[in-house]
Amino acid sequence: MLSLLHIENIALIQSADIRFEPGFNVLTGETGAGKSIIVDSIGAVLGERTSRELIRTGAKRAKVSAVFTGTGPLEWLGENGLDQQEELLLQREILGDGRNLCRVNGQPVTVAQLRELGRRLLDIHGQHDGQQLLDPACHLDYLDRYGRCQPLLEDYRDSYRRWSQLKGRIAALSMDEEQRMRRVDTLTYQIGELERAELRPGEDGELDQRRSLLRSAGKLAAAVEAAHFALSGDEDGGGACALLAEAEGELSSVAHLSGELAELAERLSALRYAADDAAQAVGELGRGLDGAPGELDQVESRLDVLYRLKKKYGPTVEDMLAYLDRCRRELEEIQTSDDTIRRLEQELERCRGEAWKKGEALSKARKEAARSLEERVQRELKELDMPKIRFQVDFAPLPGEAAMDERGLDQVQFFMSANVGEALKPIQKVASGGELARIMLAMKNVLAQDDGVGTLVFDEVDTGVSGRAALRVAEKMAQVARYKQVLCVTHLPQIAAMADSHFTVSKEEREGRTYTRMEQLAPAQRREALARLVGGGTLTPALLDSAQELLDQAKAWRESQ
Repeated sequence: MLSLLHIENIALIQSADIRFEPGFNVLTGETGAGKSIIVDSIGAVLGERTSRELIRTGAKRAKVSAVFTGTGPLEWLGENGLDQQEELLLQREILGDGRNLCRVNGQPVTVAQLRELGRRLLDIHGQHDGQQLLDPACHLDYLDRYGRCQPLLEDYRDSYRRWSQLKGRIAALSMDEEQRMRRVDTLTYQIGELERAELRPGEDGELDQRRSLLRSAGKLAAAVEAAHFALSGDEDGGGACALLAEAEGELSSVAHLSGELAELAERLSALRYAADDAAQAVGELGRGLDGAPGELDQVESRLDVLYRLKKKYGPTVEDMLAYLDRCRRELEEIQTSDDTIRRLEQELERCRGEAWKKGEALSKARKEAARSLEERVQRELKELDMPKIRFQVDFAPLPGEAAMDERGLDQVQFFMSANVGEALKPIQKVASGGELARIMLAMKNVLAQDDGVGTLVFDEVDTGVSGRAALRVAEKMAQVARYKQVLCVTHLPQIAAMADSHFTVSKEEREGRTYTRMEQLAPAQRREALARLVGGGTLTPALLDSAQELLDQAKAWRESQ
């Protein structure tokens, strides 16, 4: 569960430490006080997309840290080279230049790694999730997640992609005679041009080096000649090699008289050998600088040929040779295209059969999951004061000749009817705001029961809910909080009264700046906070009595469970 959240310089929050409790935690406060900033901060430390615009005005960086406890063994840690510890510390710094510094238990990680780990620890459900429920394109994802169909889906996708690639190859080969002749002419010309060039891997680099050498040959030759003279001398005088030999000879003649002289003679001998080697190397280098007449022109001409070819066929000689191989293979395929197409069509039919068989297995698993999902969602919705609800997962075949795509063989859409006598219709056409909020809560509860995530965050998902329905939503969240930690941002007093821990978020002005402050309420303070949710700013005895009644009802319900 999320035990501690530390926030620095996020929007209106200069610094805050929030210690969340097990069970049901609620956050309340006036609109604009900063409740959503808390949720945004949680999302940030879990690797969700964020922006440097979150950084508090005047600050250079923002920081969020989160401590999770009781997570149990997490395979992700070992897979990413991190040790399992009793507490899991996640940190993220957002810098003013847009960079992010992320750590897990003090070890640097990427934002993507932080996001992968975050999805194993906490699930944030916001108002936008209700919009996903209205999008039929998302319904199949909900079903696959519930039915744990991902392995079957990935297996199907492998076969589908092979089939799709074969279709593309056949389409490329299936051209009319005029197209074929044009392509053959083009390939023949390109192959001929590249073959005549007699390309050699690494040739362009070698030629560049040789050109640089030839262009500076005069300057280099003068330097090499001077160095050779200094080492070897000429007919009139010896160079360094001769002088070292003379010095070695003089000391060697008396080396037997002194150990120190003998050591110096050996050192001079080593220096003489090194000087002789250097003189020989300089001489060979000088002879190499004497290019053949016209060699520079030949090198320039060859580089010009390579430059023109690179503009058409690739930035390096290796790229051009690879292009030549592709052209040869394509020409061969076109020249034998009839046989190739027949062979590919046989393979295509085999791949289609394989993909279809796997798609049918996936569809079967989805339909079995759909029946279970319908029953569980309807049961949840009845507990959320929708006793007449009918919820159905509708299947339809995909249109088109292939009747399959990358997601399988199915079109899936959620249907519902909230009232007796009303026909089932697509959920996006009939669900009201309050119904949608409860359906989403039911879906989230059903999905959460089977995953390993320990904390659920609900960010103002009670929009459109009131009265008895709000009480049922509160009870449902309290039920979920028995096996998951729940954090809920809410404006409803019925939900706030049901919580195990109640936090209020408020803002205040000090010295011309606005600050958000968060406080965990003691039991005696909760009545006033609930009264403000019920009736606004002015507290009256009637509002306080109403708030106390909500607290008493919530306590009685929890004790009865």
